[in-house]
Amino acid sequence: MADTAAIRADADAEPAQTLAEQAYRAIRRDIVAGRLAPGQPMRFEYLKETYGLSFSPLREALARLQSERLVTAYALRGFRVAEMSVDEMWDTIETRIMIEREALTAAIARGGDDWEIGIVQAFHALSHCSKRLRAAGDWPSEPAIEEIERRHQAFHRALIAACPSRWTRELSEMLYVQTERYRRPALMRAGAAPDDEGGVGSGGAAGRDIEAEHKAIMDAAIARDASTAVELLTAHLRDTGRMIERLGIETGRK
Repeated sequence: MADTAAIRADADAEPAQTLAEQAYRAIRRDIVAGRLAPGQPMRFEYLKETYGLSFSPLREALARLQSERLVTAYALRGFRVAEMSVDEMWDTIETRIMIEREALTAAIARGGDDWEIGIVQAFHALSHCSKRLRAAGDWPSEPAIEEIERRHQAFHRALIAACPSRWTRELSEMLYVQTERYRRPALMRAGAAPDDEGGVGSGGAAGRDIEAEHKAIMDAAIARDASTAVELLTAHLRDTGRMIERLGIETGRK
């Protein structure tokens, strides 16, 4: 669970953050990581004690999280962490596919040298991080998953960075967070290696080479082969959904 020190660290990293922004980031991080369970009540006294912030920034943060469908508001009962289900996961993944196919196609059409360099840098950063964590035997610790997820998100963000539509990029970002909410707890429970998440529970032979999937998407994008790139991205996201479904979704209910 986030604490006051963690929130201060966020503030130090970005001095211009408001208290509401700090609250939003800290609570969002804990929801995505599963530290705040699906369906858990978000009582203000508990939040004030946990995050060291007052009512006003917490209320603003919860309203923002509600708009992102990470928190649900109930009349006369306050806020709860949004529930999770297989149907909701697939709805999120298929919507993300629709958005990112268009975004990647537009990025390939418009991206220049800086866009290509950004993708290559993000890919190598993710690959290096994965190999380092595997070699160190630090998987699936929570700090390791935090680190690999930052690199993973940076790679997917780089792919569509040249898309001219800010709305499309922001919708993609929101949907990424929703899918991360399902993927991260599944990986924690299964103990999957960071670059072979599909191998868990499959005896290894049917395991996925995630690095190879990312490289194939990168190569097609840089080659300006939009049709291949979007099909590879679609398969990548759907395979992740099937992996999560196989490992099971933690609903938070007993």
